[in-house]
Amino acid sequence: MPLLRCCACVLFALLSVFGVGQARADEPVRVFAAASLTNALEELATQWQAAGHARPVLAFGASSTLAKQVEAGAPADLFASADQKWMDHVAKAGRIAPESRVALLGNTLVLIAPRNRAFKATLREGAALATRFRGKLCTGEPGVVPVGIYAQQALTHVGAWDALQGRIVGTDDVRTALAFVERGECGAGVVYATDARISQKVRVVATFPADSHAPIVYPVALTRDAPAQARAFLAFLRGPAAAKVFLRHGFTRGLP
Repeated sequence: MPLLRCCACVLFALLSVFGVGQARADEPVRVFAAASLTNALEELATQWQAAGHARPVLAFGASSTLAKQVEAGAPADLFASADQKWMDHVAKAGRIAPESRVALLGNTLVLIAPRNRAFKATLREGAALATRFRGKLCTGEPGVVPVGIYAQQALTHVGAWDALQGRIVGTDDVRTALAFVERGECGAGVVYATDARISQKVRVVATFPADSHAPIVYPVALTRDAPAQARAFLAFLRGPAAAKVFLRHGFTRGLP
């Protein structure tokens, strides 16, 4: 009888271990990602689910906000930032697995206007951009939100920052800036090309030269202690099937 009880205990322990392992494997990957990645990652999450995995739980927002949440211990398995600065912030806090970090994607910065109020503009020094439209210019919060950081750099490069500074509306993320321009609440906006292309209510007025701002890079990394399922999902994001989706949504490849 003691032997039978011992065997039963061992069997129960083995079942418990395998049960927990199976449950862990079936748990969805928790992804914190920059708002500009919304459409592409939603599509890729559907592909991942169709391949037999639990659909990832996707949380989108400004990279600055998400980075602070990850730093504070938010339950994320993977963080995708729209710039290196906020990934560096999380890395310094010891919250990511450094070896997993990769510069996955790139993007382009564009000037947009409401479709029925489009104007002509040349993005070069001396072009007097501030005189080309009326009202406010919407972009991410300068100095905080990645698109706002890039926008400030680009507008400064073309000599328009000082003239426009009092007219700039800084938003929580790039999708909010896009929405303001769509509604006509801002006469112009600076967003990523990938965001402009999803809207039928705005028109791209001009594209900022690549050398007018720091390279737009999307670093992606696993958080510390991320499960194997998260590592598999990151490998999927780096693979050829995901690359086709990202390219179709207008992203470019990241740094080599």
